[in-house]
Amino acid sequence: MVKTFQFRDIQVPTPGFGAMGLSFGLGTEMGYEEAEPVLLKAIELGCTFWDTAVVYGAGINERLLGDFIRKHNVRDKLFIASKCGFNCLNGGDGSVTNSASHIKSYIEGTIERLGFTPDLYYLHRIDPSMIVGRFRFKFDRYTNMMRGTPLDESIPALDELRKSGKTKYIGLSECSAATLRKANAMTRFFQVAPIDAVQAEYSAFETVHETDALIATTKELGVAYVAYSPLGHGWLVDDFAYESLDDFAPSDFRRTSPKFQGENFYKNKAIVDEIQKLAAKRGCTTAQIALAWVASRGMIPIPGTTKPKRLEENWASRDIELTDEEQNDMRRLINEAKPSGDRYDAARSKLVGN
Repeated sequence: MVKTFQFRDIQVPTPGFGAMGLSFGLGTEMGYEEAEPVLLKAIELGCTFWDTAVVYGAGINERLLGDFIRKHNVRDKLFIASKCGFNCLNGGDGSVTNSASHIKSYIEGTIERLGFTPDLYYLHRIDPSMIVGRFRFKFDRYTNMMRGTPLDESIPALDELRKSGKTKYIGLSECSAATLRKANAMTRFFQVAPIDAVQAEYSAFETVHETDALIATTKELGVAYVAYSPLGHGWLVDDFAYESLDDFAPSDFRRTSPKFQGENFYKNKAIVDEIQKLAAKRGCTTAQIALAWVASRGMIPIPGTTKPKRLEENWASRDIELTDEEQNDMRRLINEAKPSGDRYDAARSKLVGN
């Protein structure tokens, strides 16, 4: 059974907790009083690897966590990760930016809202127009000016945060294997410390990073893999309560996800039914077998929830050790099941895997 994960020089408890859904993306937008019971349950259980980001409600999610941590004086119990990289404050247009000025400015806001320096700070997305490498040679066809931010600007800026004590570790979210390699290679060129963590999607329902070399590259380079959406954006639960796309809240991002649209919805629900059968055979919930699978891959799953009871259910996955037969059954099902639809719509797809 997987109960802790080696993260550089420390052990962190697994699974972690993805805080996004408390205030962003799922149509929930909970206030402090509503969110507090969930966070109290996490502290009670020892679920203390928490993930947030500036873009989750334009700072609202960070401030919610900060207010809770100050009120209950639990900073010393927690490992907090946050992310910058979206131009989302002060009327920002939501575009991706990896500039040094953005990184240095946004960390100050993160520290103010949380009330302390985060343990881990990621670039949330990699600028899709970024030049990768030391030479800046890509020009906008209309302005004849360079577009994007090269890694040789953004990675040293992240490392500067670490050196100045504004974060302990740095990471990249939804980068490609090639970008991770180039970022890590800057250890030699720019005397910066290597990348500590990659956050990317992974679940029994979404295994794209098994085939694009990202997972293999993190293992080769000794970079922690933090798996977001380990429950497939809510598919991998026993009580999946949605019968069609119309059942989602108007502001729920899943309305824009191809996996939830049209015939894809019904085809994918049939795959979930098969995973539920494996869970029933094991005598656990669908969420628990799904999280145990991700942990068995050597990753830190960070499921999110807005319910204390669900958090308790997720936490109990750490007590499940999959047998060889169960591992083989899950692998067979994953290999045979091909979920219908892309992970994101066309606009968001441009922002992953760069």
